[in-house]
Amino acid sequence: MLHAASLISGLTMLSRLLGLLREQVFAALLGAGMQADAFQVAFRIPNLLRDLFAEGALSAAFVPTYAATLHNEGRAGALRLVRRLLSVLCLALAVVILLGYVATGPLVHALAPGFALIAGKAPLTEFLTRVMLPFLPLVSFAALAMGMLNAEERYGAPALAPAMFNVVAILAGLGLAFFGAPPEVAVVGWAIGTVLGGLAQLVVQLPPLFKSGFRPVWEWAPRDPGLLRILALMGPATLGLAAVQLNLFITTAFASREPGAVSWLTFAFRILYLPIGIFGVALGTIATTGLARSAARGDTAAMAATLVRGLKLLVFLCLPASLGLIVVGRPIVRLIYEHGRFTAFDTSGTATALAYYAVGLVAYTGVKVVAPAFYALGRPRVALLGSALAVATNLVVIGVLDRVIGYRAVALGTGLGSIVNLAVLLFVFERSVGGVRGRGLARSAVTMGAAALAMAAAAFLSAQALETATGGQGLLGHLVVGLVPVAVGGVTYASFARLLRVPEMDELLALLLRR
Repeated sequence: MLHAASLISGLTMLSRLLGLLREQVFAALLGAGMQADAFQVAFRIPNLLRDLFAEGALSAAFVPTYAATLHNEGRAGALRLVRRLLSVLCLALAVVILLGYVATGPLVHALAPGFALIAGKAPLTEFLTRVMLPFLPLVSFAALAMGMLNAEERYGAPALAPAMFNVVAILAGLGLAFFGAPPEVAVVGWAIGTVLGGLAQLVVQLPPLFKSGFRPVWEWAPRDPGLLRILALMGPATLGLAAVQLNLFITTAFASREPGAVSWLTFAFRILYLPIGIFGVALGTIATTGLARSAARGDTAAMAATLVRGLKLLVFLCLPASLGLIVVGRPIVRLIYEHGRFTAFDTSGTATALAYYAVGLVAYTGVKVVAPAFYALGRPRVALLGSALAVATNLVVIGVLDRVIGYRAVALGTGLGSIVNLAVLLFVFERSVGGVRGRGLARSAVTMGAAALAMAAAAFLSAQALETATGGQGLLGHLVVGLVPVAVGGVTYASFARLLRVPEMDELLALLLRR
């Protein structure tokens, strides 16, 4: 698992770093003003539809079904299933996009009612939404290609695809900056670049897909057993994602009342998504394939072993990232975003949101490893239950704390909701399948936590000392205060992990030495 994850993590790290560069360009072009807020909300609408009807629910249902078909019927049967699914998906996406164009106004008003208080903000959001709706089918087809290639353990092109999206968006942004586009023009150009990035994400996966024997031929067979199984699994998955998207609707509605808050939360989550993407997505992708194959053989012991192994690696990698973002988030945000139209005030707002989000980083990534187990077992309602309880937790936190800490309640509620979600999934898996308890997961987490606390103290103290010494001014000051504490924390964590004999540290070092 660690060997395969290193490939995905490397390519995903490239993608996430490019994603941060993309966000830097975006922040410099638009800051956190009206145009930035309008784009963030407009982009959430095709993303919402993608998660509900395509990438999220489809991927969760497709990978175990494809793996089982490949195991039972061979490649010919698996490719036949994909052709039939693609035909149904084309028709469904056409209907969804048409409805999206018709209902853009009500969607924007429901998602960000606070935008109506600022002249021109809601109409701009509606226009950008219509520009970016074609993004939905492009990333949906890309997600289908990604699921096929991952199920066959061909991880390179799927992991590279998001990087291509970021490259195209960055080039579009740099072009806009080169020509000195004002914010009202730059935001439209950025929306067009987003659609082109979605196209690139699909195109980069086509060569290995065609090499595997797939051809996009229309094959209408809505009663295919495999297709019906995918649709049956997608039902609860869609309901679970609907709960998450309802949560997004409500939290965005709360944040839209504070100017800049929607952008601060989005910028903060982009940074949080670096460790989520590098570690959680990589381990989750590999665990999904392993869990699906073990479930197809009926080997629950192997499923439990895969789950525990993935969670140990995840805690080892994400726990120090979580504490690090809490204690040195501000200089990191300043280094990444504070350029052009992004001000020191925006840095403060984003860093605060990042600290609250980071509370749930380990749990958020953990869900990506554990939830696929229930889809592989054919029990998607468990994942639905976890998502629903996470949403309920978030809404309770927002309802109680919104008047006290404002938009920060959105980030804190998201983090605490993720913790509840992971706890529910682990509890149900242990009760129904077993094999998690007794494998040293809790003991490993405590040991890794001790090393992470030492890392957090070293990073915080070094950041404070460097801030005092340099004043944190200028590019050099930003680089020193933003990067040196990260390096100090990394060395401290590695040292304490070796001292405390954390096995994952030795395995990681051995892998790096072999590389």
